[in-house]
Amino acid sequence: MSTAAIDAAPARAAFAPVSLGEAFWVWLRFAALSFGGPAGQIAVMHRILVDEKRWIGEHRFLHALNYCMLLPGPEAQQLATYIGWLMHKTRGGIMAGALFVLPGAISIMALSWIYALYGRVGIVSALFFGLKCAVLAVVLQAVVRIGNRALKNHIMRGLAAAAFVFIFFLGVPFPIIVLGAGLIGYFGGRAGIPAFQVGGGHGAAKGAIVEDADTLLGEELPAHANPTIGQSLRQAVVWLALWLAPVAALLLIAGQGSVFTQIATFFSTMAVVTFGGAYAVLAYVAQQAVENYHWLQPKEMLDGLGMAETTPGPLIMVLQFVGFMGAYRHPGMLSPLLAGTLGGLLATWVTFIPCFLWIFLGAPFIERMRGNKALSGALSAITAAVVGVVLNLAIWFAIHTIFRAVRPLHAGPVHFDMPVVASIDLWALAISVAAIIAMFRLKIGIFTTLGGASTAGVALYLAGVLA
Repeated sequence: MSTAAIDAAPARAAFAPVSLGEAFWVWLRFAALSFGGPAGQIAVMHRILVDEKRWIGEHRFLHALNYCMLLPGPEAQQLATYIGWLMHKTRGGIMAGALFVLPGAISIMALSWIYALYGRVGIVSALFFGLKCAVLAVVLQAVVRIGNRALKNHIMRGLAAAAFVFIFFLGVPFPIIVLGAGLIGYFGGRAGIPAFQVGGGHGAAKGAIVEDADTLLGEELPAHANPTIGQSLRQAVVWLALWLAPVAALLLIAGQGSVFTQIATFFSTMAVVTFGGAYAVLAYVAQQAVENYHWLQPKEMLDGLGMAETTPGPLIMVLQFVGFMGAYRHPGMLSPLLAGTLGGLLATWVTFIPCFLWIFLGAPFIERMRGNKALSGALSAITAAVVGVVLNLAIWFAIHTIFRAVRPLHAGPVHFDMPVVASIDLWALAISVAAIIAMFRLKIGIFTTLGGASTAGVALYLAGVLA
């Protein structure tokens, strides 16, 4: 079905201050600069679209970001899709969202091939050894960034602490934690409790606020933000079919035992239940892909995250690497590389197609809810809980990076992996500490830090320290 049919104008022509062709080059520029995870990507998007181009204003940008933070999946890609939709309807949203993903998909696929073919070669392993040590510093920085923004009062700090205890020590499923936090925030915001009105998002640039009225889009509601019931139903049918038809076909043809069916169903489920941004998604995926499906090892998950951190596009592109490795190791009748390629593309498809559904179906409703206190309260509480979840991810990475062995510890409802102290890897500890000092104390950028850590790994290999 064409986007023109989906976007049939209801009452008046949609306001398009720039042509779709001009917007293409702006989104392509943003895609080329989208390194460093969601916090940096959203900051770049704000600088280009609000401060520089003045397509939309500060309040509209943050309102859109608030909605995307409440959605499952990668908020930066969803925000690009939302703004693309605001400017140029469905075609603009598809263009913005797809361009955001494309560079990372190509890069991660190329790196996945290299990793599968040469990852066990000494010097390549040494490079990834250094890279994953630095990833710990990157995740800790995410904890600090989100925490500085979200934990403004005792209630928010309490929610973060509770989320960490529930997921790390008690093994409470992540979706339940987020749902509980969202409900607390919703009713707290609805009741007007000040602690829940702390705002959301990854922050905006400092300085004079760009008002909505002073932008190209203006402050009026675009015509396509008032769709008919028929138009909304068409959106739902089209995007649900694109998302779920391949999953249903795999279930019917390959059966539940196929790795491709498992990839399709697992990442489709993930697309629905993983709220709170990319780092929160990774906590859930790492747990399931490593411990339940055994598609890859914890250290390989760190390698994949290092790839995603050093390539353009959403950090969640690491899921393509997970899908690649899962199918590569269970190729069936296919060659391992072909199976891995198909597994990686399948994981990417079922991860990102739902993002378009959430935006095109929900954004018109959300645009009419700007200033809603209950929605803002839910966002604030979820963001606070995500701080605890990301801290859990940081500790999980630290345990599996610095220690060569862990042992499960069970005491009543408490159960977690306890590192074996005697298995500590002093070189991994040294590189991790150096990366933390570089990023937190010396304020060295992420790319320089990751590059330095990788170089250190290669140097240790050449010196005969790493086998």
